[in-house]
Amino acid sequence: MRNKIEIGPEDRIFVLTGAGVSAESGLPTFRDNGGLWNGYRVEEVATPEAWQENAERVWRFYAMRRKDGLQSEPNPAHIALAHLEEQLGDRLFLCTQNVDDLHERAGSKRVLHMHGELFRSRCSRECGREDFADQGIYETASAIPRCECGGRIRPHIVWFGEMPLSMDLILNELDRCTVLLVAGSSGTVHPAASFAQWAQRRGVRTFYVGPERPINADLFTEIFLAKAGEALPSLFDILA
Repeated sequence: MRNKIEIGPEDRIFVLTGAGVSAESGLPTFRDNGGLWNGYRVEEVATPEAWQENAERVWRFYAMRRKDGLQSEPNPAHIALAHLEEQLGDRLFLCTQNVDDLHERAGSKRVLHMHGELFRSRCSRECGREDFADQGIYETASAIPRCECGGRIRPHIVWFGEMPLSMDLILNELDRCTVLLVAGSSGTVHPAASFAQWAQRRGVRTFYVGPERPINADLFTEIFLAKAGEALPSLFDILA
């Protein structure tokens, strides 16, 4: 790749990764399957209403996603971002729309999952118990665990219609960054799709990496049309 993203000694880089990065590790996405995931519609498995209507169906879906997640491996994009963090330390802020743990397994230490985490669960009653690590596979109603308060345990996932996590921290980091890199996010899911606009208004350099132009392409200083795993390993020029 002839062009690189120069990162100077005073730069702070905000990285947003989306479903395209996980797809390169073999994890399917709703968008790539016409809004379906193995026959499930979003409304059936990824909304608060779906949980109220049929918690067993929701957990079967996430049991399938957990199985897929456990079988997947980090790809070169994950590894490249972990290496970039090693070089930049806390000057890099990694925010992901993905719920898998591939960034962590690649070596990234500071990852914010704005849509929750696949291998964590929480009480559906919001009784005050903190979310917790959980790799359980719950495929029947009787297998769904109960909290000490009696509430059913649900996936620690931000469903459609719910507020993304840690938005105050995310917006604060957007206000501090001098470079925004978006990788594998098509620009269709809000509020993440608005991050480039937020950064552009501040005069921040904005870059996109993905095999197709995003719908908000006009918000980026430069677009690299390539898979993240192909582009990211050689994309950065760290200046002393």
